[in-house]
Amino acid sequence: MEEDSLKTKYVELIREINQHNYQYHVLDQPIISDGEFDRLLQELRRIEEAHPDWISSESPTQRVGSFVLEKFGKVTHAAPVLSLANAFSEADVKSWLDRITKLDERIKYADFVLEPKIDGLTVVLTYQNGILVQGATRGDGITGEDITPNIRTIRSIPLKIPIKNQQIKVPETLVVRGEVFMFNSDFEELNAELEKKGEKTWLNPRNTAAGSLRQLNPEITASRPLRIYTYQVLSYSGGEIPKTQWELLEYLNELGFPVSPACVYCENANQMLQRLAPWKETRQKLDYDIDGVVIKINDLQIAAELGFVGKDPRGALALKFPAMEVTTTLENIGINIGRTGVLTPYAIFEPVQCGGVVVKQATLHNFDFIREKDIRIGDRVMIKRAGDVIPYVIGPIVDIRTGKELVYEVPDQCPVCGQKVEKLPGEVAVYCVNNACPAQLIRNIEHFASRGAMDINGLGIKIVEQIVSNHLINDIADLYQLQKADLLTLEGFGEKKAENLLQAIENSKQQSLGRLINALGIRDVGEVVAEMLASHFPDLSALMEADFHDFIMLEGIGPNIAQAISDWFDQPTNQKIIQKLRDAGVWPKSVENKASNEDENALLAGKIIVVTGTLERFSRDEIKEFIRQKGGKSTESVSQKTSFVLAGENPGSKKSKALELGIPVMSESEFLERYTRQD
Repeated sequence: MEEDSLKTKYVELIREINQHNYQYHVLDQPIISDGEFDRLLQELRRIEEAHPDWISSESPTQRVGSFVLEKFGKVTHAAPVLSLANAFSEADVKSWLDRITKLDERIKYADFVLEPKIDGLTVVLTYQNGILVQGATRGDGITGEDITPNIRTIRSIPLKIPIKNQQIKVPETLVVRGEVFMFNSDFEELNAELEKKGEKTWLNPRNTAAGSLRQLNPEITASRPLRIYTYQVLSYSGGEIPKTQWELLEYLNELGFPVSPACVYCENANQMLQRLAPWKETRQKLDYDIDGVVIKINDLQIAAELGFVGKDPRGALALKFPAMEVTTTLENIGINIGRTGVLTPYAIFEPVQCGGVVVKQATLHNFDFIREKDIRIGDRVMIKRAGDVIPYVIGPIVDIRTGKELVYEVPDQCPVCGQKVEKLPGEVAVYCVNNACPAQLIRNIEHFASRGAMDINGLGIKIVEQIVSNHLINDIADLYQLQKADLLTLEGFGEKKAENLLQAIENSKQQSLGRLINALGIRDVGEVVAEMLASHFPDLSALMEADFHDFIMLEGIGPNIAQAISDWFDQPTNQKIIQKLRDAGVWPKSVENKASNEDENALLAGKIIVVTGTLERFSRDEIKEFIRQKGGKSTESVSQKTSFVLAGENPGSKKSKALELGIPVMSESEFLERYTRQD
């Protein structure tokens, strides 16, 4: 190939690859495969290896830094990079509107733009004749640090503009402001990779982005999934830019700069105020952290003419949200006991404002989490609270440890009942297997009475709490010893209510063996496994006499479930409960399914069915019962033994796995047509 045509090819490859980078990293809409992209990049590299003097600063190969900086140089910004005044309530926003309206009557008729206040690191990008020539941190707003080699590694930052709309005339000099940040999903993947390598993980996306951007080795920056959203032109010359903020955002996007899709245009002040409230909900839906919403007057000339208060421009305001991440001191670690006996540690720390509320406790997930994060009593820890969920500990700030912090020891006994705890091989959880443990009792009884178990109408959590707190029962079997006189001592109980509850308890004695097994609350034994056990064992005595090897021989029961069943029935306290149930007449026998293939109830005889997604006609409990009545078996996981998958809306991975294995997938309408007898 002649030199001229090869040079033309080289220039075209740069343009084409940069366009694909834009499609992939900015729009999330790739138009070629990864393999095709790699081939283009390899071709570009071959040309550059043969002609190193041709290498252009806008070439995508120049995004990965190849040298380590000794230190960052100083940069004086072309225009001040200012911060904004803060508001913390709608009243503050209204006060701001009142103040600027007194200064300029045009505010009464002004329109506004709302933008997410991204929790990242502000950067300034300078372009000369469309070529990126400098990237800098904000610094003190007047002087920043020159991080150009690092900025060039961020694939969503164009090395040359325009990318998207080649018809737009670009000013000779263009200085753009944006925020470098990291998607939460990318942050989690990065931490998972670091954890696999045994390297130190990061506490939050903001710190990760800032730390990554200020690396002296640009190769490290290039390895981090950094992104940018742009929102302001600080300076320009030799051309024109739009006169409103909304048009400016569109302009930046047309040039090829990423702009947040969460930005909102408001026709007037009233509409702007109305659209502020939903931002708290919007905040939870975004895949990146924001700590507020920025309110801007759309007309850039009016905004500029309003001037400043100190260093804060009057034409914009930042409405700050309550902090979702704060630090505090971990004073102790407590333990909750769940219904299935799981010991869950939780942090007890110095009260702190987080997400708009005072927080005193946060989940620590499990004991492995404490060990892996090396969380110690006395640590200064970072906690997070997203929306209305329970706050959780992100991790300790190890750099400020004093040496007085205490390493936490996992208990070997239940802190409530004193029974020895158990940890199964391959599992994270630690269990108390004493069914009569007071900490488990309320949840055990609530589960025992639930619809999928013994279905005791009227025995909800509030009444269960009353019964337990008044020491009327000590275990689930004691429900059948309750007397009307006992219930009449409780607040809110009259003769009729007491009689109805006692009758519902009496009626529950007629429930099936499968329901009773499910009601016992054995770890990992839900409705499906309970029905399986009921089909193989005639009653609870037979179950109690069986051992681990008997259980593991059953299809669908693995070693952990088999061990859980065996351990439960081996406990003397649980054996006493079984005897008390028998004495009370709660002793159902296994009923063999005698449905024949000619009977309507045997339409699903011998079929193993997995239900996934949301069904229109059935709840999950109802479809399982329907399948059982028709002679079939409902299981949770797809395997070669699955007869077919019944898929509703949003079926998820189970449908995909079925298709991979060649197992039939049936819609709800097809299922009803085939397995509901037509009169």
